[in-house]
Amino acid sequence: MRIKNKTFLVTGGSSGLGEATVRMIVKNGGNAVIVDLDEQKGTELINELGDQVAFIQTDVTNDVDAKKAVDHAVASFQAVHGLINCAGIGIAKKVIGKSGIHGIETFKKVMNVNLIGSFSMIQHVTEVMKDNEPNREGERGIIVNTASVAAFDGQIGQAAYAASKGGIVSMTLPLARELASHGIRVMSIAPGIFETPMFATLPDAARESLGKMTPFPKRLGQPTEYAQLVEQIMVNPMLNGEVIRLDGAIRMQMK
Repeated sequence: MRIKNKTFLVTGGSSGLGEATVRMIVKNGGNAVIVDLDEQKGTELINELGDQVAFIQTDVTNDVDAKKAVDHAVASFQAVHGLINCAGIGIAKKVIGKSGIHGIETFKKVMNVNLIGSFSMIQHVTEVMKDNEPNREGERGIIVNTASVAAFDGQIGQAAYAASKGGIVSMTLPLARELASHGIRVMSIAPGIFETPMFATLPDAARESLGKMTPFPKRLGQPTEYAQLVEQIMVNPMLNGEVIRLDGAIRMQMK
């Protein structure tokens, strides 16, 4: 799929991996709709990047909000051609810790944002994209979800996070198989340790130490490198139904 003149929703688009993806889309001549809770940062990005960007404040765990986001994209740019799900949260908590048990509400919160929120956006954007005019190969849309290496190498304290990202991994192929008849591709990216807001509050020494855990390159991944892979997925029609680890060959230890 060509990015130029196409419209893409980006959840979590106000920061981190999502922001880098928004910038990549605009650089390639596409339109980006930021779907995020952070209205201030979303507005700042619109002011910086111009009329190729729209914003709608959205709680992806609210199915009504998710549909409104898709409707807003159509109203803003008359069509939707893709969805990149970057919205997510990470909570490190043991099943049994010093402060007590994990708590089911904490588990539900992580699942609701990372997994159910992604699926909610997928179903509403698919409803619109299935009616797009297909290109020469019959393609009508592209969906890229964000998993994590935690789906494969979950550490102690990551039960909720790993389960949520494992769900993203597990639904990639069945979604791709189902939506193939509509000309919609589905891919997932499983990032390793990246320089995102999740790590922004850590001391420099701690971030450097985390980066050195990666075999090569020995550093944290950059959001632009995630966005670069999204771009390659968009333009290469043979990439479908697969989860790509973007992790510098890291395999997480138990803790």
